[in-house]
Amino acid sequence: MERRYVRIETDLPGPKSKQVLARREAVVPRALANLAPFVVARAEGVVVEDLDGNRFLDFSGGWGVLNVGHNHPKVVAAVKEQAERFIHTDFTAVPYEVLVELAERISRLAPGPSPKKVVFFNSGAEAVENAVKISRAATGRKAVLAFEYAFHGRTYLAMTMTHKAKPYKAGFGPYVPDVYRLPYPYPYRSPISMEEFERRLLALVDPGEVACAVVEPVIGEGGFIVPPPEFLPFLRELADRYGFLLVADEVQTGVGRTGKFFASEHFGVEPDLITFAKSIAGGMPLSGVVGKAEVMDKPIPGSVGGTYVGNPVACAAALAVLDVIEEEGLLARAEHIGEVLTQGLKRIQARFPIVGEVRGLGAMVGMELVRDPVTKEPATEETSRIQREALRRGLIFPTAGLYGNVVRFLVPLVIPDDALEEGLAILEEAFQAVVG
Repeated sequence: MERRYVRIETDLPGPKSKQVLARREAVVPRALANLAPFVVARAEGVVVEDLDGNRFLDFSGGWGVLNVGHNHPKVVAAVKEQAERFIHTDFTAVPYEVLVELAERISRLAPGPSPKKVVFFNSGAEAVENAVKISRAATGRKAVLAFEYAFHGRTYLAMTMTHKAKPYKAGFGPYVPDVYRLPYPYPYRSPISMEEFERRLLALVDPGEVACAVVEPVIGEGGFIVPPPEFLPFLRELADRYGFLLVADEVQTGVGRTGKFFASEHFGVEPDLITFAKSIAGGMPLSGVVGKAEVMDKPIPGSVGGTYVGNPVACAAALAVLDVIEEEGLLARAEHIGEVLTQGLKRIQARFPIVGEVRGLGAMVGMELVRDPVTKEPATEETSRIQREALRRGLIFPTAGLYGNVVRFLVPLVIPDDALEEGLAILEEAFQAVVG
């Protein structure tokens, strides 16, 4: 099909990108591995342009950060306006209204009837760690339940809670104690009944010692796994029965990605605490925990916080993001994007048996690649080759899964339909080139 958004005019990397990447090798450690073989010059909406004038469709959305797209004009205007007033005071030194207004709006967006309060941080990992701190303060207990396939961040507690060893945990032990891992229902590979799940819990740890269970309503980095509809309600019931808190890690699923502002809403569950980050501020560093007011008030003054948390410029950007989501109908748009992506990926599945499953919720859609449909052996190398081939043709997307065999999409929710179709056509070409 004719390319309207993508334009590749040089080898990748082009000469200008190649110069910068050579400089990068001398001063940036290899731990910061790059997906794209080029250097960005500018970006707008769903398009990234590199230093050499090549244009790419960004189906990664900055790793799920850009639900309102690159450089949304309302977000850019809000950042400029706030920066001209003041950039920093630290809210605990001199408070500011923009943080209070943002907390009010997120409190209203959180599911359930309980009064809510909000505390802000910088990153998703910080939000997760502080949710655990709040849970321990509220319950007087220490143990934390985490799940298979989970990703919660790279700080020590968040890394311990993360399932995938390499690259996230390799060489970084010992890990934080009192973290216990339970199975996550994975319909395609390892379904589990709720009765068996509870038996596993009771065999693993005394629930009377558990402060919280931290769960992704839809697994993100671990493979875009959508649990059966009874799982989160059952987890809520277990938390109530045994007296621990239910923490929903919505760093990737939140801010409209699944067609609801928080994915927990799909399952009719009110978590005690919800972590959010990524797309909340359109690319500015901001995260937070929203939760039941009675729980949020348990830690003593000064026990949570940080110098930059709830930065006023990031808060202003977040208010603009919430406006854009509402004014442009991005929750409904996420549902539509999910339908288009699912249909397109199933067309690819019909052509290429390597696609074992297409799955998702709203615009959080992925496809798992397997070498054999019976044994479901992960097609790890093939997935990587398809990703590289798509990049070469102008489409950026991340992979996921414990074995790196899931193609996942975190497209900006402002993406036009013709850009979606162009990206799907490029993906199909990449499949044809690698496995056709």
